[in-house]
Amino acid sequence: MRPRHFLQFSDFSREEHEHLFARTRWIKDRFKRYERYWPLEDRTLAMIFEKPSTRTRMSFEAGMHQLGGAAIYLYARDSQLGRGESVEDAGQVISRMCDVIMVRTFEQDIIERFARNSRVPVINGLTDEYHPCQILADVYTFIEQRGPIRGRTVAWIGDSNNVCNTWLQAAAVFDFKLQISTPPGYEVEPERLNSNMEIFSDPMHAARGADLVTTDVWTSMGFEAENEARCHAFADFQVDAEMMKAAKREALFMHCLPAHRGEEVAAEVIDGPQSVVFDEAENRLHTQKALLEYLLLGRIAGS
Repeated sequence: MRPRHFLQFSDFSREEHEHLFARTRWIKDRFKRYERYWPLEDRTLAMIFEKPSTRTRMSFEAGMHQLGGAAIYLYARDSQLGRGESVEDAGQVISRMCDVIMVRTFEQDIIERFARNSRVPVINGLTDEYHPCQILADVYTFIEQRGPIRGRTVAWIGDSNNVCNTWLQAAAVFDFKLQISTPPGYEVEPERLNSNMEIFSDPMHAARGADLVTTDVWTSMGFEAENEARCHAFADFQVDAEMMKAAKREALFMHCLPAHRGEEVAAEVIDGPQSVVFDEAENRLHTQKALLEYLLLGRIAGS
């Protein structure tokens, strides 16, 4: 049988995501009560990084250890991948030596090629196009804080980047409304449009009535040369207190971090009472543990 991979949020059905969230609650509760749960004892996770990270490495490495397994960190430039070995060969070799692989890279095509040549499940830790593990944690955090997300309204303010692309997939999977506002020249690509989204030129209008307001840095990794132009283009797209007032009174604020206070978000928002950014960051750990469990062991009923 071909292994299951998690390369895009839409790779899993709503029912599968709901199973992951149920397992996340159970696993997180055990963790908070300091109860050992080692279903992945003697299993090994290989983590391949072409892009550096804090949260992705910490959450996967700590999570695998907490499930009883081991994690191996590979930085592409320090491996044969950085010396010209093909993605296909790397997929063949590495997957014969471990049980699951997480890849954090640039083009989505790289991870797709790697997965096609892997004998074990491959997880997208981030590409230029998608960030499914982040949105897995974000949707779970919303449900944990506010209940079901179906029928709710999420406002995305800023760049139509990999996080935005993944929110679009999540809106289709969970049937909620996504209100998007981006500066001219940074719009959502036409092929990504779906019936669950609405585009606004004014970010205040996008935030209006939202249950959740979320954003990301104006300049993502790989676009540093555009930083000055981006700061100018995004100047009116900061999530500040006025914008949060346009949302529902009980609306949450999320950001995948790291954040730049005074740029994409005002300090009074990210450090304010509506912000759940650190709960969101912590939940990367627990949702990814549920994901690892599911990919390696299949469906497990909670107890």
